[in-house]
Amino acid sequence: MSSADTASAVPPQSRGSWSSFLKSVASFNGDLSSMTAPPFILSSTSLTEFSSYWAEHPRLFVAPASAQDPAERALLVLKWFLSTLKQQYASRSEKLGSEKKPLNPFLGELFLGKWQDDAGTTQLISEQVSHHPPVTAYSIWNDQHGVRLSGYCGQKASFSRTINIKQVGHAVFHIDSFDEDYLITLPSLHIEGLITGSPYIELNSKSYITSSSGYTAKIDYSGKGWLSGKRNSVIATVYPSDKTEKDALYTIDGQWTDQFTIRKGSIKSKDIIETYDAKANKTTPLSVAPVEQQGELESRRAWQKVAQAIARGDMDTTGREKSLIENQQRELRRKEKEDGREWERRYFTKAESWPVFEKLAKSIEEPIEADKTNGVWDFDVRKFEQWARAPGRGEWEWQRRD
Repeated sequence: MSSADTASAVPPQSRGSWSSFLKSVASFNGDLSSMTAPPFILSSTSLTEFSSYWAEHPRLFVAPASAQDPAERALLVLKWFLSTLKQQYASRSEKLGSEKKPLNPFLGELFLGKWQDDAGTTQLISEQVSHHPPVTAYSIWNDQHGVRLSGYCGQKASFSRTINIKQVGHAVFHIDSFDEDYLITLPSLHIEGLITGSPYIELNSKSYITSSSGYTAKIDYSGKGWLSGKRNSVIATVYPSDKTEKDALYTIDGQWTDQFTIRKGSIKSKDIIETYDAKANKTTPLSVAPVEQQGELESRRAWQKVAQAIARGDMDTTGREKSLIENQQRELRRKEKEDGREWERRYFTKAESWPVFEKLAKSIEEPIEADKTNGVWDFDVRKFEQWARAPGRGEWEWQRRD
């Protein structure tokens, strides 16, 4: 995209507000997620929906359960993880022309859905478990293949020449048939294209996937620099956890938005296993209950009027409807404080400890940082079963297990 094209991403009548926004970002001291963005950069999608990006390729999500060799399973978990990056971090700018600021979820907000394809039924529960700081917890599972993912995530945004976002939290991928766990750390990111008014996400630094079977994957991210490099570049290695990446069993390199090559051995190896094409691998649509059948706490029902107003470009109504929800939430929190009680999370519980994390995090020296996520959030099967079987629970009349 040329500079002229990207400049056109800002409507002429909004270029003044965009310039003012950039100046306020540069001088802002605090978490940028609390700032009000210009109307044309607002998204009609809540952050609770972002959990669905983990499993939009269900076939790849369940694939590790079919491999008998633990090193191959570690590779397949890495391949699935890399396949999620395009959806998580690039799909919105590709679809909408630029990255948009999502709606900040309210405490207790839910997003429920499922994918149905040749991998069977893969289900999703996403819940906003904390508002200050904002944290979303999620559980995704496929009973047919005995695979599940649970995790939680918050974001800390700051400004230093650009908007930098540190993702706080972790995910654990579990395979029932091997009683195997994979601890997944989350990449940091920054926003490019601010000057042109066509923001997009670029990943930076590194993240890890380390398993109870004794293998670790290190993923290094880089982007296009002033003189060299390609956007959305990645190099990943799978190696025994008691060794280093120099002892790579498998290597992956390429672009997470385009193609990446999987090799046996080091990056110099000519033993190519596969070239994965992120553009050619189509996603499986997520099925979500019709809005009128959703519960009052479900994202698309709760934010329906706000989303409709954004779609119309009606910012007066957007602000009014958004304020109604926010004021209602403030009143609920005030009443809870008066009564000396705390909001009961529907599907997740704040854990006292996390043995899986404590065991696996040692090899990659990863801190848990529970103070930045208002605790460690664990999917509570007991709560899930209670709600799944309870009569008259609108959201689960559609969503319950078969």
